Amino acid sequence: MINLNRSEQNGRSMVEMLGVLAIIGVLSVGGIAGYSKAMTKFKINKSMDQISMLVANIRTLFSGQRNYSGLNNANAVSFGIIPNEMDGGGGVITNAFAGNVTIGTAAAVDKGDTNAAFTIKYEGLGQEACVTMATSDWGSGSSSGLVNMSVSADGGEGTTYTGADLPITLINAAANCGCATASCSIQWTYL
Repeated sequence: MINLNRSEQNGRSMVEMLGVLAIIGVLSVGGIAGYSKAMTKFKINKSMDQISMLVANIRTLFSGQRNYSGLNNANAVSFGIIPNEMDGGGGVITNAFAGNVTIGTAAAVDKGDTNAAFTIKYEGLGQEACVTMATSDWGSGSSSGLVNMSVSADGGEGTTYTGADLPITLINAAANCGCATASCSIQWTYL
């Protein structure tokens, strides 16, 4: 006679399934954290490349001029010296962190001309981006033309570093990049 009421079970139990789901959850959280960290590093590197490109483009455009008179966001966009991904439309320039970028002129103390230097200001930086970008060597030698860097957090006054204080030390950068949200800013001034 054949027994029709066999009780062999196939498949997974509920406890085993919960264990698998817990493992998947832990791996997902780790993957998301790793992805977030990688995206921050990517944005920092992209911003640093953009700044270097802006400095080179501004210097090339104004190489035959006596000063940087007329340099501002609207003219920088119309002259085509900013990368396309930074063009926020209407003369607005944005960085990789979706913060504003301001390009303008500045006075140079030893030149006696109010338009002898130019500035690039990056806003909307998080603490990690601010510290990394502030401690990078943007050209501390006299031939680089970097006059100073100003670092500020949460809309504060900021601290300006010049000459022998460049590049900014990690301790000084950490102290000045203490922004609670993505509201740190850095301004570079070049001759």
